[in-house]
Amino acid sequence: MNQYLLRRLLIVIPSVIGISVVLFTVLALAPGDPFEELATNPNIPAEVRAGLRAKFGLDDPVATRYFRWFGAMMQGDWGFSFASRIDVDTLIWQRIPVTLLIIGSSQILALLIALPVGVYAATRPYSIFDQIANTLAFIGFSLPTFFTGILFILLFSITLGWLPFVYRADIAATGWLWYWEHFKQALMPVAVLGLFQGAALTRYVRSAVLDVIRLDYVTTARAKGLAERAVVVKHVVRNALIPVVTLVALQMPAVFGGAIVTEQIFRVPGIGSLLISAILANDTPVIMAVTFVFSCLVILFNLAADIIYGWLDPRISYR
Repeated sequence: MNQYLLRRLLIVIPSVIGISVVLFTVLALAPGDPFEELATNPNIPAEVRAGLRAKFGLDDPVATRYFRWFGAMMQGDWGFSFASRIDVDTLIWQRIPVTLLIIGSSQILALLIALPVGVYAATRPYSIFDQIANTLAFIGFSLPTFFTGILFILLFSITLGWLPFVYRADIAATGWLWYWEHFKQALMPVAVLGLFQGAALTRYVRSAVLDVIRLDYVTTARAKGLAERAVVVKHVVRNALIPVVTLVALQMPAVFGGAIVTEQIFRVPGIGSLLISAILANDTPVIMAVTFVFSCLVILFNLAADIIYGWLDPRISYR
């Protein structure tokens, strides 16, 4: 196990370096100037703008700038935000807990929906429950998150007035009331992401269970007199989850992309809204850091999926 993790980490290191090279090169060659507003301001001399560009090394070659950025990042210095006027790592640590809370809760909700519904539909194919579940899954997967988010705001916030549609980080309440207020304002973003992912996973869980439930060893387990619930839980679901884990890991970029849109709709102060604000302000250090963090999180989830494979299928050995 330890040797397997070491090998996987050795593969992750060049992947992270390669991603950082591509991201930095694309952003460095992209049009735009973080000090463009200074150039259009007649009260700021051109010498001041040139001095700032020289201070931050924006006129240096791309390779020189990359190695300077990578070396500083390895030492914990992720740069300075041109728009917010504070360190980039401070900005990210302020925002990333909210994003991880929303994404983590939505993934848990998606699995809580997809696993029981998909398994139950697969054990009763073409039944009324299966047809209803398939129809709702198609509808949920077809509706984009921004459309579902707007519907939720119109229904639960404007029409019924049950939930706030703007996420507030500065809630003045204390004690259990503080947790309750945070729970209420996180319900809609989590539900929008969770229902979208749950609809996609439901179809995939159903298909995977249908493939496994027809295999010979399942028929043998039934012939031995095992209860149907034991056959499904111990012999079918565990093996059917292997492709589902792969799908969850591969869908993480889409999950983060959906989180960016959802954070904009509900004004969630997460890392996704920080990325949008940085793009609009042409704040290159923040854009680079946020996209790099997203990439590292996707690699981390894929590494976790590889580890889960061995727990689900004993035939997979960590050698």
